[in-house]
Amino acid sequence: MDQQAMDALRARFGARIETGESLRDQHGAGDSWHPAAPPDAVLFAETTQEVSDALAICHAQGVPVVGFGHGSSIEGQVQAVRGGLCLDLSRMTRILRVSAGDMDCTVEAGVTRQALNEHLRDTGLFLPIDVGTHATMGGLASTRASGTMTVRHGTMRDRVMGLTVVLPDGEVIETGGRARKSSAGYDLTGLFVGAEGTLGIITEVTLRLAGIPEAARAGLYAFADIAEATECVIEALQCGLCLNRIELLDALQMRAINAWNGTDHPETATLMVDLAGSEAQVAEDLDTLGELAAGHGATVSPCATPEAYNALWALRHSALYAARGLRPGCKSLSTDVCVPVTELPAIIAGIQSEIAAEGVIAPLHGHVGDGNFHLVMLFDPDDADEQDKVRRLNHRLVEMALAHGGTATGEHGVGLGKKIFMEAEHGPALGLMKRIKQAVDPKNILNPGKIFDL
Repeated sequence: MDQQAMDALRARFGARIETGESLRDQHGAGDSWHPAAPPDAVLFAETTQEVSDALAICHAQGVPVVGFGHGSSIEGQVQAVRGGLCLDLSRMTRILRVSAGDMDCTVEAGVTRQALNEHLRDTGLFLPIDVGTHATMGGLASTRASGTMTVRHGTMRDRVMGLTVVLPDGEVIETGGRARKSSAGYDLTGLFVGAEGTLGIITEVTLRLAGIPEAARAGLYAFADIAEATECVIEALQCGLCLNRIELLDALQMRAINAWNGTDHPETATLMVDLAGSEAQVAEDLDTLGELAAGHGATVSPCATPEAYNALWALRHSALYAARGLRPGCKSLSTDVCVPVTELPAIIAGIQSEIAAEGVIAPLHGHVGDGNFHLVMLFDPDDADEQDKVRRLNHRLVEMALAHGGTATGEHGVGLGKKIFMEAEHGPALGLMKRIKQAVDPKNILNPGKIFDL
């Protein structure tokens, strides 16, 4: 960032334009395996007007701007590859409105999922985006995130009703609204959800909420192999059971979870399943699921108490840390493909065969109910050969996913890590994305270098 731009920002924000090395480093890495790229300065914005003022200055001076929430993105979305200003929205934490009757709310971009659900608890409502970190609403919307409850409640695309967005030149617009449906013009809300901060900075989000179910029951189902587990899931989906979460873990992931948590669950292909609804519905569907699982040779271990239920999902949320614990000091590349559920056994068998041939440790866990799974490929950050291996395997996995009707990324987003696959996935439609970017952000100042290169 040149001195003229820095002077203009300091004239507006004073000492709040921070340039300390440690702070810049923190804002240029995220939770990813990609090389860090710190910004030249960081601003903790506190209002939409401040975001607007900062963008107007940066637009006039041609300064790149990267939005930042909690920094939990893993595909390099927050890396400031061209320097510039990092706009940290984590202090924008006001819950602006809750309408219990309409089951919606409006929040600022820095509100976390945990904070929102704690605030909503007494209303009987919650936001069913079950991600494993303290991610912010702005970040979740920007990456079109989802998590373990997607099979029942969908992704952030299905939850976001409207947005307040600041465009590259500082103009503030509102998209969507509180109506449950609309046929009025282009779906601009959908345009910004998943754009990863390349078209505008989201400062407020209006969300569709869900009712907390009367009852929830869960269980652990151990199968001989992934094919049997997947076939059971397909049958359960076709039966219309009140499935809330269906998580798949392979034998290696279960071994890692046992070692990390001091448990002794079967170390084989495993489903962790959650059913939610009325007491009668959950009880009946749990019996049906048990019969389906037993028909596929599974050992069924239902959770008998609320404490056991909570413990089961605590195990699932420990999966990434447990996987990394297999090689202390390692780094990990977490894959993110999503395919039709019926394609899962073939693609998992194919990639695991190649992983074994390369000698890479890569536990598997994922959201089998919607065909999205993660391989946590572990590697020594100081070993270039290991890094090359995991990159090649990741590339092969994406090729397989695309060949099976899938996508390179089910929920992590594109950022830096997945943009090399966008042409293969989208074909000529990628050209339209680039034209939209050039029309909205002709100076290319918003998160440049992410999703695709111009």
